[in-house]
Amino acid sequence: MPGHFEPLPGGGAAVALDDVEISIIRSLAVQLLELIGPGPGAEAPEDPLAELFAEGPSEPPADPVLRRLFPDAYSDPEQAPASPAEADEQRAHSAEFRRYTENDLRAGKRENALAVIRTLDALAPVDEGGAVLKLAPGESKQWLSALNDLRLAIGARLEITDEDDTDLLYRLPDEDPRKPMVMAYLWLGGLQETLVTTLMP
Repeated sequence: MPGHFEPLPGGGAAVALDDVEISIIRSLAVQLLELIGPGPGAEAPEDPLAELFAEGPSEPPADPVLRRLFPDAYSDPEQAPASPAEADEQRAHSAEFRRYTENDLRAGKRENALAVIRTLDALAPVDEGGAVLKLAPGESKQWLSALNDLRLAIGARLEITDEDDTDLLYRLPDEDPRKPMVMAYLWLGGLQETLVTTLMP
């Protein structure tokens, strides 16, 4: 179990984490929450009807991490539009889609990051330090989504765009200032991969 998730009988997953690992994941989840920001109505009394019709932003975020977390729905970075008219149409469709979906997407990502923080905060430490994290099936799915978001965020900061970039990360010298972030990126990838395996039927 150390370093990777294993399935629990009856569903869910478990992983042994030391104190440093717990601290790293929690810190990253808090940073993700701060980046995503508070939800609509966070500073005002909740009005379910107003929230139902609340519109989100129509423009992509300026921050590259947020652009990776909330990409345009109708543009393909691999394929340029055939004409300026097609580019305008893609932008219009993307703006419309973003306006009606981004608030919900942000809320979901916030809830997943909060689930990570809550489960880590509820851990009972073991005598030799660290703890065994046990997740119910629903919590496993929230963790999987949050781990994916954390890797996307770190990947954006490291300017990783494809698998070739990932291969280069393994060859970074120890003195490279990106090395700690790279190690976190690769480690979270391992956790994510083993958690996916526990959720397979």
